[in-house]
Amino acid sequence: MAREQRTEDDFFTLVVLGEALGVPDPAAYYTMELMPYLYEDFHAWHRRMGMPRSPLENVSCC
Repeated sequence: MAREQRTEDDFFTLVVLGEALGVPDPAAYYTMELMPYLYEDFHAWHRRMGMPRSPLENVSCC
C-alpha cells in the first residue's frame, strides 16, 4: 500500500509541476497554487524519477 501511495503522490507531483517541466497543462493556473506544498518533497521526487539534478531552473535543491 505504501508503494501505491508513493506512486500516486509521484503522479500528482508530475501533474502539478508539468507546466514548469514543459508539459502543456490546461489546469496550470489552478495547480500553481499547490506548488509551495510540493517544494518540501521535491528533491526526493526528482531523485525517484531518475533525475540527478533538479529539472527546474528556479528550484535548486541539489
